[in-house]
Amino acid sequence: LVIPLYPQYAASSAATALDAVYRTLLRTRNMPALRTLKHYHDHPGYIGALASSVQDVWHEDGKPSRVLLSFHGLPERYVAAGDPYEQQCRKTATLLSDRLETDTERIDLGFQSRFGREQWIGLETAKLLKDAGLAGTTGLDVICPGFAADCLETLEEVAIAGRKIFTEAGGSGFRYVPALNRRLDHISALAEIAIENMAGWLN
Repeated sequence: LVIPLYPQYAASSAATALDAVYRTLLRTRNMPALRTLKHYHDHPGYIGALASSVQDVWHEDGKPSRVLLSFHGLPERYVAAGDPYEQQCRKTATLLSDRLETDTERIDLGFQSRFGREQWIGLETAKLLKDAGLAGTTGLDVICPGFAADCLETLEEVAIAGRKIFTEAGGSGFRYVPALNRRLDHISALAEIAIENMAGWLN
């Protein structure tokens, strides 16, 4: 069973990981039985782990006035060609918002890491951060639900550069909620997903 650690499916991420597996198997004489997992963007265990990670921060330091859910961006032409990524990101955002049952002022959805001149799906995370700062927001939590583990993109682009955009525009109280990383509820969710997808193989 191959599980790409991309909760939302995109041809440029999960499919690329699977392509690497298939290329390896092309050189394998004794090929194993194979199953692949396309996505787990709406799995209850994954959504529950996300919600718990946010609630742990809120329990320690209180709720913010606004929340920003930021996913990696994607050119619009990918979606037009049939990529389900944007739809799955929005489904994750809806399920997480419902699970949190938050009374924060608002929850925004943004997409980060744009480059080049073509049109990308929106709204853009950098613009949402600037707009929140210009509005004088005091208390903003930023979460990146599309990342199973923190990386350069979440830690530098969001936690550092994103904070700078927000504060220089006039905002205060920026918090980056870490990715799930090695949280026990995250590991349990992945184990549950694996067992479900190995049905028939396991007794």
